[in-house]
Amino acid sequence: MTESDKNIFKYNLSFYYQSTIIYFIVFILYVIIRGEFVEDSFIFIVKDPIIYFFAFIVIFSLIGLLYNVYRKRFLEITNEQISFIEKSRLKTFKTEDIIQIKISKRRERFNNKVFRLIRLKIKNRRRPIIIRPSDYENEEVLIKKFQMLKEKPRKL
Repeated sequence: MTESDKNIFKYNLSFYYQSTIIYFIVFILYVIIRGEFVEDSFIFIVKDPIIYFFAFIVIFSLIGLLYNVYRKRFLEITNEQISFIEKSRLKTFKTEDIIQIKISKRRERFNNKVFRLIRLKIKNRRRPIIIRPSDYENEEVLIKKFQMLKEKPRKL
């Protein structure tokens, strides 16, 4: 197998990074504005329940980010198999076991983002595997790779 036959797509963590940074900035701004301009002292803002709410959101977002970094998820596609890999788990499906590949049409989402789904129907599996290409880095390359797999002749 050559290196060009093997494609690795890392799970996209940019949403987690961005949301954690935004929540943290809003938390800091609220503490500064509340402490400096409203109370004239940072001592009294400890009793403010909104600060605890913002702190909870920041901590929850940070835990989500760290959890997804720890999982180390990625998708590996070769000509022989498709592997869903996590730090502690591996699920592999052979391309010869794929009955059908459906790639949804481009649908506009808010903010002019395109939303697409890839459905894989596998032998001996009741439900299809659904892949959101936007969840992975190099989304367009991932879609092209599945289109190539779709066009590849299969034995039924």
